[in-house]
Amino acid sequence: MTQAIPAHNVRIKRAYDAPAPEDGARILIDRLWPRGIKKENLALAEWDKDLSPSTELRQWYGHEPARWDEFRRRYAAELRQHADRFNALRERARHGVVTLVFSSHEEKLNNAGAMREFLLHPGGLDDVR
Repeated sequence: MTQAIPAHNVRIKRAYDAPAPEDGARILIDRLWPRGIKKENLALAEWDKDLSPSTELRQWYGHEPARWDEFRRRYAAELRQHADRFNALRERARHGVVTLVFSSHEEKLNNAGAMREFLLHPGGLDDVR
């Protein structure tokens, strides 16, 4: 059994909200750079495109609430292809605060919210079907 990740260690924040010291390691998990934001203004630890949904999945989802469960399932399937990156992020979150940075206007049903759920779930991606 792996060590659980404390819920307060995984945060989500829009790219358009100002960085804060309590954000810890800020990781952009969008495939596209947020419009109108300069690199230095995001204060990122990294930009990991492998942890973002594919362009096809993002376009299919279109932030339609009725597609949320299927989006989560497909997103988890894509993340399984990058299990090394996902597991590295889980390990990072076990040891300190990470803030998943996203640019969507949808503040709840987005890839950062799904990723937070996957990270905090004891089984990671294994139980998402």
